[in-house]
Amino acid sequence: QVQLVESGGGLVQPGGSLRLSCAASGSIFSINTMGWYRQAPGKERELVAQIIRGGITNYADSVKGRFTISRDNAKNTAYLQMNSLKPEDTAVYYCNADIMSTMRAWRNYWGRGTQVTVSS
Repeated sequence: QVQLVESGGGLVQPGGSLRLSCAASGSIFSINTMGWYRQAPGKERELVAQIIRGGITNYADSVKGRFTISRDNAKNTAYLQMNSLKPEDTAVYYCNADIMSTMRAWRNYWGRGTQVTVSS
C-alpha cells in the first residue's frame, strides 16, 4: 500500500511564507513525477508545480518566481516552498505522484490535501 501525506499548511499573512512537505510511504520501488495541485472553493483543481526524478521542474504562471518545488529522492519526499503569498493562493494543496510499487506497477497517487489560507 502506498500513501502520500502532506504537511505544512496553515494560516499566513499576505507576503508571508510556508513550506509544504509531501512524504510518500509504503511499498515503493520508484517515484517519477511528483507535483503539487491546488483547489480553491468553487474552482477546479489546478497544477501548481511539478518535478520529475531528474530535477526538471514546471510551474504554473501564477506562482513562477514565488514558489519553488524540490524533492529528496532518498526520503521519497517533495517540498513546496511558497514565498510572497497572496490571498489568491488560498486553497487546499494536494500532493500527486507517479509511483511504481514493489509489484512493478505504475500508478498515480493523491494525498488528502493540506489547507493553505492567506489572510490578514
